[in-house]
Amino acid sequence: MSDERNEKQALLLLPGLLCDERLWRDQIRDLNDLAEIAVADLTQDDSVAAMAARVLAAAPPRFALAGLSMGGYVAFEILRQQPERVARLALLDTSAAPDSPLRAMQRRAGLRLLDRGRFAGVTRQLLPTLVHAQHVDGPVGREVQAMAQRVGAQAYRRQQTAILERPDSRPLLASIAVPTLIVVGEDDQLTPPAAAEEMHRGIAASTLERIARCGHLPTMEQPQLASDLLRRWLQE
Repeated sequence: MSDERNEKQALLLLPGLLCDERLWRDQIRDLNDLAEIAVADLTQDDSVAAMAARVLAAAPPRFALAGLSMGGYVAFEILRQQPERVARLALLDTSAAPDSPLRAMQRRAGLRLLDRGRFAGVTRQLLPTLVHAQHVDGPVGREVQAMAQRVGAQAYRRQQTAILERPDSRPLLASIAVPTLIVVGEDDQLTPPAAAEEMHRGIAASTLERIARCGHLPTMEQPQLASDLLRRWLQE
């Protein structure tokens, strides 16, 4: 009899800024029958190149790769470093483009606050930019705030530095030939649907899915739908 574990594909999940395994909790549960799942640690390095190298050093020879927000930036870097190891790709609420000048300015302002010893994580005022209004005052909003506190100030500094200095990934898009799922919340303010549409136009083998009543974190805001989309992608 064959070992069931050997029949599962490897699935590597890449979290976003100030996110940990909680970001993917429901997908880990829902997709366990299909995949051997690991969540990468993106808290240790201050460049996407170093993050990608750390992920690749610990990863199996070939794997499905899913990244949300900052995780998407690292996914692009993994494709720059060792594209032959990626069997399929999922990009959730992310962008191939670098920051706009305004967004870069906002990130630097956050780092200056940190220099003055002020780390608020995800505040109640910030939540509406991260999640749909229906989640701001509910359990999802509270769990997003708790997740940010667990990740903490020093990882935040490293991650924001890496994000600010990331390369433009738009020139990479045309070379991506693996089955690619692109997901975006209709109400995502940080990486809006236009960013997803740009990636979809650039990646020939891509499918774009927009999730209604959802902000930047579909795996937490609409977990069953996110799991269903990833299941379909894994079974292609």
